[in-house]
Amino acid sequence: MDQSRSAVDRLLVDASGRRPRADARRNVERLVEAARIAVAEVGVGVSAHEIARRAGVGVGTFYRRIPALDVLLTAVLDEILDEIMDLADQALEDQDPWNGFRGFAGAYVRLRAESCGVSEALGGACEEALAQRLEDLRGRIRCLVERARASRAIRSDVTWQDVAFLLAAAATGERTLGVQAGAQQWERNLQVILDGLRPTRPAAPAG
Repeated sequence: MDQSRSAVDRLLVDASGRRPRADARRNVERLVEAARIAVAEVGVGVSAHEIARRAGVGVGTFYRRIPALDVLLTAVLDEILDEIMDLADQALEDQDPWNGFRGFAGAYVRLRAESCGVSEALGGACEEALAQRLEDLRGRIRCLVERARASRAIRSDVTWQDVAFLLAAAATGERTLGVQAGAQQWERNLQVILDGLRPTRPAAPAG
């Protein structure tokens, strides 16, 4: 699949090469926008009826424009994962490995915390359909971590797999032990994690 195409373009691919009618494209654009919001709020279990309702179209229009619900969800998640990988590529271009890693980590955890569907997809939902995207993302996270570790910005005993689990853990649920998380709890979690990833430095001698 061409990673440069948007979700809308992927859904409008026509083997004949014909351009879709303007009204068809508008409906697909509305469905994609509605699906992105619904996936964030509801998760990958959202129904075609719910997406159609949010897009302001009938379910008949949904199925005239979209081959199947899973096709739409895969296209939307592909697009979002492409955006995450673009952020990782930008981070890898940062001359400061720690600054690049930290910036990516913040964007990645924010997205996991704010989008129920993305968090589910990164946790294994739709894994078969997103297998290549997930493999590509693993590779980028590995490069970011190993680059920062080689520069001694991250502890030498920390693996990229450790970091993958830690970043997932930072995107906390809304409640634990009866305590309600604040809106920015994920930022506090991430800062504790980032502090813990840094190499320990010997304490300054007393006196």
